[in-house]
Amino acid sequence: MKKLTITVSEEVYEGLYKKVGAGKISRFINNLARSYVVDDDIIKGYEAMSKDTERENSANKWSENLVGDLDS
Repeated sequence: MKKLTITVSEEVYEGLYKKVGAGKISRFINNLARSYVVDDDIIKGYEAMSKDTERENSANKWSENLVGDLDS
């Protein structure tokens, strides 16, 4: 982990403190920012999904049923 100092408005700080809680703000911001700045997570997620053959088969069946709905 790296330490980062950021500046936020008083309203944002108070909101974070109330909703997230003391001692949990760094983890909250890290998790929130991760999907915007770390491409590896997205790639790994898609790779994992593609290996889940049961899920892929279910998704294919679902999408094929949608095509039938459009023809009606």
